[in-house]
Amino acid sequence: RVCVAACSSLALDTCGHARISAWAVVPDFTHHAHTASLSAIAVNSRYVVTGSKDETIHIYDMRKKVEHGALLQHNGTVTCLEFYGTSHLLSGAEDGLICIWNTKRWECLKSIKAHKGHVTSLSIHPSGKLALSVGTDKTLRTWNLVEGRSAFIKNLKQNAHIIKWSPSGEKYVTVITNKVDVYKLDTASITGTITTERRISSLTFITDTILAVAGDDEIIRLFNCDSQKCLCEFKAHENRIKDIYSFEREGQHVVVTASSDGYIKMWNLDLNKIKDAPTLLGEVDTKARLTCLAVWFDQASETKEKSDKAATASQANEEDKSLLVRKKKVCWTDKNDKKVKDGKNIPEKRKLETPLKKKKKKLKNSE
Repeated sequence: RVCVAACSSLALDTCGHARISAWAVVPDFTHHAHTASLSAIAVNSRYVVTGSKDETIHIYDMRKKVEHGALLQHNGTVTCLEFYGTSHLLSGAEDGLICIWNTKRWECLKSIKAHKGHVTSLSIHPSGKLALSVGTDKTLRTWNLVEGRSAFIKNLKQNAHIIKWSPSGEKYVTVITNKVDVYKLDTASITGTITTERRISSLTFITDTILAVAGDDEIIRLFNCDSQKCLCEFKAHENRIKDIYSFEREGQHVVVTASSDGYIKMWNLDLNKIKDAPTLLGEVDTKARLTCLAVWFDQASETKEKSDKAATASQANEEDKSLLVRKKKVCWTDKNDKKVKDGKNIPEKRKLETPLKKKKKKLKNSE
């Protein structure tokens, strides 16, 4: 099932600066979409997509809170999903295929036989021109997404189960059991290796040089990719960590973790005090066996919130000016002053030219 929880925004002090405040996490909705457990999840500015052992990909329109449809192209567990902006989605599965989807019409533009075995992980370069994939055939493959063909194949000594680009796209990492190999894009060679005691289940780049690693235990470890030194480690959960996600909002670095204990936790990471353990912002017990995690941002609400704050600040500024003018006993008007309406760019509704495999279903609200 898909569980969605909403959390409060970052608190601000009287000067408008960010300050650490507890986040309240409340369930938004739960939807039983798949007939088997979820194995992958991805988000963009509008949609959430989930992949499952039932071999299907389900789409959710987060603006309308409806199930948008299902994609039926793979024959095998969907193992990885990743959006590139708002235009394309890449999916990989145990059938060895990587599918490239157009997210406007939700049609499969190309289906590539990527690996002889399973596709275990894929990652799209920030430019959108390249993608990397690893599989159970002990290969790391580079894909030219402009032409939709293989560009380079590198043989590995063992099967890698995770691959990920850095935010700048200048380096990438692969994970083989408990080992992280750091590659440089220019040379496609390993510049360093990070080794942990347990198998690594997930990792995420905090910055281009700081990597957060989660394994089959309750510890989160932060490493420097250049020196491969452990900067900090802290106990995040009571059970093994299944997935980890990070994002930055208003100068604040947040790490989100999901564990087999059913908890989702949000941590504030101060990069100026990287050796100190992050501060817990909030947590929620989902009462579920969590398998994967993603964070979706309600950009429309954020835009409205920023607009409201700007309007409030502008109104306060005008009141201060008015007060100052009264004190000076000066009265003036400007005919050029006009009231500006709070306009919103509402995208024009488009009709789906290609029907989806499944009819829309309203998502059930959590009680």
